[in-house]
Amino acid sequence: MTRTASLPMYNLPEMRPVNAQFWEALHGLLVGAGLGGAPETLHFDRLPVPERIGPEVLFSQVCGYPLETIFSGQAVRLGTPCYDAPGCDGPSHCGLFVVPAGSKMQELRDLRGSTFLLNHRHSNSGMNLPRRALADIADGHPFFARVIETGSHPGNLDRIARAEAAATAVDNVTYAFWCHYRPEAARHVRVLARTPPSPAIPFVTSNATPAATVEVLRTALRELAHNPGYVKARRGLLMTDIVDVPASAYRGLLDYEREAAQLGYPALA
Repeated sequence: MTRTASLPMYNLPEMRPVNAQFWEALHGLLVGAGLGGAPETLHFDRLPVPERIGPEVLFSQVCGYPLETIFSGQAVRLGTPCYDAPGCDGPSHCGLFVVPAGSKMQELRDLRGSTFLLNHRHSNSGMNLPRRALADIADGHPFFARVIETGSHPGNLDRIARAEAAATAVDNVTYAFWCHYRPEAARHVRVLARTPPSPAIPFVTSNATPAATVEVLRTALRELAHNPGYVKARRGLLMTDIVDVPASAYRGLLDYEREAAQLGYPALA
């Protein structure tokens, strides 16, 4: 079986060099630890929300909400990155409601009856966190006139910059990268509000990965996070550390789901 490695969560085409640099550093540490079968290059075409996390997955990054729902039992968390991006606090992040720069919307309530762009129905920052934020003001009724599922956080930001919809929600790290690599488009959007916080998106391996290999991966990530020799590989992805986050923190994402349902807003609509 050919093992795969991917970094699909923050994967703008413009970011391929920094993602490749991060994997080159980690791959070198894995080879140095005697791990065989680690792919030399990243799989750049893996979807942010794939069909499954199969036994071929040696290394990837997967959103915390589907890890607790559709991918439950399919992956082992290896560590959670800490990012130097507005809205992050240690190994946490949040979602951002983003609107066109010229929008008249001033608060979340103003979005009622508008068109919302959703990246994926299983997304944490695109659906679960915004659902919880909106549940407090939806009064148990559908909030938007239309919700369009597109499959892409960056694509949604591009569309908001062109004022093709009223709003979207993206995770704050995606937003930071998008603004950095597409500054002209970023001039045409603004942040309206934040969602509740969430553990950041963890690195994972398949649950079929042997325990000894899991430990090699974790050790290599710790070395990459703390060794000054890898600062360039970290800096390219705004990474300041990689830490262990308890499973209970990710299970808390299901609390947001339950709370939204209790408030009469079980689906983002």
